[in-house]
Amino acid sequence: MHLNLTRSQRAFQARVRKFVDENHPPEIRAKVESGLKLGRAETIAWQKKLHAAGLYAPAWPKQWGGPALKPIERYVLDRELALNSTPALVPFGVTMVGPVIYTFGSQAQKDRFLPRILNSDDWWCQGYSEPGSGSDLASLKTRAVREGDHYVVNGQKTWTTLAQYADWIFCLVRTDPAAKQQEGITFLLIDMKTPGVTVRPIVTMDGGAEINDVFLDNVKVPVENRVGEENQGWTYAKFLLVNERFGTAQVGRSQRQMLRLKQIAQSEIVGGRKLEEDENFRLKLAKTEIELLALEYTELRYLAQLDAGKQPGAEANILKIRGTQMQQNLSELLMEAVGYYANPSLPKALEHGWNEEPIGPAYAASLAPAYFNWRKSSIYGGSNEIQRNILSKFVLGL
Repeated sequence: MHLNLTRSQRAFQARVRKFVDENHPPEIRAKVESGLKLGRAETIAWQKKLHAAGLYAPAWPKQWGGPALKPIERYVLDRELALNSTPALVPFGVTMVGPVIYTFGSQAQKDRFLPRILNSDDWWCQGYSEPGSGSDLASLKTRAVREGDHYVVNGQKTWTTLAQYADWIFCLVRTDPAAKQQEGITFLLIDMKTPGVTVRPIVTMDGGAEINDVFLDNVKVPVENRVGEENQGWTYAKFLLVNERFGTAQVGRSQRQMLRLKQIAQSEIVGGRKLEEDENFRLKLAKTEIELLALEYTELRYLAQLDAGKQPGAEANILKIRGTQMQQNLSELLMEAVGYYANPSLPKALEHGWNEEPIGPAYAASLAPAYFNWRKSSIYGGSNEIQRNILSKFVLGL
């Protein structure tokens, strides 16, 4: 799909392209295109470059240091970064907790945390899910008891992405066990270096350990690190989840994967011919591309609502469902495209510093781990089943 951009929007697009050309190192581009994992320092370095160019935190108001890009500019930025295989941004600070702080936080919290988020000086992780409390998040049991000027927190968070790198974690905790589930929850900001915080990796099907258990044993959290009012954390959590679900769709990244899939189909030889000449595979490719186009239209409707000053309704939930399904579909087609070269699943081949010869085409090593990793995308951020329940209330009033 091609949008008819205005002169100013084309100028912005040219600005982004120039920035990428001048600042995106070829070796990092090659890693991203091959599905290799980047180190912490590489990710932070890229985010700092974006911030210095006024292209980081695109939705943040200028009042808090952001560029306050218009929705269509954010769309253009996302596409240019994705199609040029730039590093994926870590969303937990800039997309999730940052907007919560500048919307609901105290002035002291804004002054303390927002500049450090913008400059990627602090790496954040998300403390929502617990054993037994994932999609049913309101049933969480991590307990925080106020003692004078601090809370004492005990409990466990799980599926905590990149907690091994994190400086801070934003947590939902239960402060009033006698209240209704949603009414007794508080939103706390916790320093990961606080005594009593323990991170334990969880090895997933792809062989990676990007997610973790986080244990909180008598962790003392200053009351000044509470966002908003005590027992009102559910309100702030819902605000954050809208941003998370929209970001989970990753439409631009899926478009980049579609281009990658087409390139492989044009080069792979199956039965003595190119894969793109196989009618069955062409039909699958065409169906997926049409669905991806429909997903992009949905994203544009979401952005149009924002541009009109309206709060989007069901679009964020639709994007979450269809966006994660698209990620899974593309990972399946990529596996099919490389055939038996996908069988040698070597998760360590994706790790930072790996320098051995790949088995088969260089891009094949990442496809099986990516396939397994994307199985979880339809669960995190609120499972797709829960999203359908929310949609039934939004659209059908059930």
